[in-house]
Amino acid sequence: MNVLSLIRVSLRALLRNKMRSMLTMLGIVIGVGAVISMVAITTGARNSVQAQISSLGDNVFMIFSGSFSQGGSRQASGSRSNLTTEDVDALGAQCPDVRAISPAIRQGAQLVYADQNWATQVWGVSPTYTDIRKYDIANGRGMTDADMRGAAKVCLVGQTVVDNLYQGSDPVGTTIRIRRLPFEVVGRLAAKGQSAMGQDQDDIVLIPFTTAARMQGGQTRVNMILGSATSGATLTSAVDEMTDVLRTRHHIARNEDDDFIIRTQADIASTVESSAKTMTILLGSVALVSLLVGGIGIMNIMLVSVTERTREIGIRMSVGARGQDILFQFLLEAVLLSAIGGLLGIALGSGVSAAISKFAGWPSDISPVIAFIALAFSSLVGIFFGFYPARKASLLDPIEALRYE
Repeated sequence: MNVLSLIRVSLRALLRNKMRSMLTMLGIVIGVGAVISMVAITTGARNSVQAQISSLGDNVFMIFSGSFSQGGSRQASGSRSNLTTEDVDALGAQCPDVRAISPAIRQGAQLVYADQNWATQVWGVSPTYTDIRKYDIANGRGMTDADMRGAAKVCLVGQTVVDNLYQGSDPVGTTIRIRRLPFEVVGRLAAKGQSAMGQDQDDIVLIPFTTAARMQGGQTRVNMILGSATSGATLTSAVDEMTDVLRTRHHIARNEDDDFIIRTQADIASTVESSAKTMTILLGSVALVSLLVGGIGIMNIMLVSVTERTREIGIRMSVGARGQDILFQFLLEAVLLSAIGGLLGIALGSGVSAAISKFAGWPSDISPVIAFIALAFSSLVGIFFGFYPARKASLLDPIEALRYE
């Protein structure tokens, strides 16, 4: 019997018990559907987060102050407040692999324009900040060195601020009040969307660092130092250079820990990738259990089918069918069950991921390669769990099979 004849006979046998065939495939459908939706959601989330990480800028690093202990109690990271503008100048001058660097002071403030007001984060930074963070100037101009030297009361506003204070009109040239001080809006930042940490990167106002320092009583301490390396290949060496410079400036002995923390884009990407792998393993385990249960269901039903069709097997053998023909027929029925279940599972997984994307707003990305692998794996499940019943059918004695009632 050729392959087409085998497929035709197998399909006819499966269609004789449509409801039982559908219920047998259910485990495979759920398992493959779980795999497809899981991979689609995690791939979409990973792509989205990678895009958000890229929006931070190229080869970006951030330096935070460390923690300190008081009375045996260890404080949180950032509690030390030991980074200064002199550190920033030293890093810029002594680290050849650092391309650009900027101090940063962050403070919350209520913005007022005409009869509108909006609470947001105001960052005191240097003119290099927009270059480091890859903020484009949509309208107006950027911050200049003259603004820094003169501690000018000028600012650049993000799109979220524009939407809430100006209802979409052009803010450039207007004056807003930040903590009751008038600031001229000299530029509007192009929209960037959310960061990898879920923060709105457009809900921001940038002012010169010197102006921000004066507003806080002329302090030279900074909340954070932000910069970028000359290239991705030099990011690690830039971190080493900055570590040496800061340890020397802060008089840290060889056996003492750093009193600062340096984070890079690679660190953030590694953390995100680790979380994605954990989710993939967790959800993949659930999908594997579903496929295992589905495979056991196929084997169970195929064993029942062999028992029910013992007399049919005997008749086939008596008219010339060989044992391997019987084996192939039952094995093909098991594979068809799992393969059709796999196709239905792909459709189910695609529908579930599309529904999640629509109602929860999570991105999804269905890969044809993953769909093919899921279909191939479900077929392997059919071969693995269908072999024993098929082998049992092929070994039946034709005479005993014909006598079976």
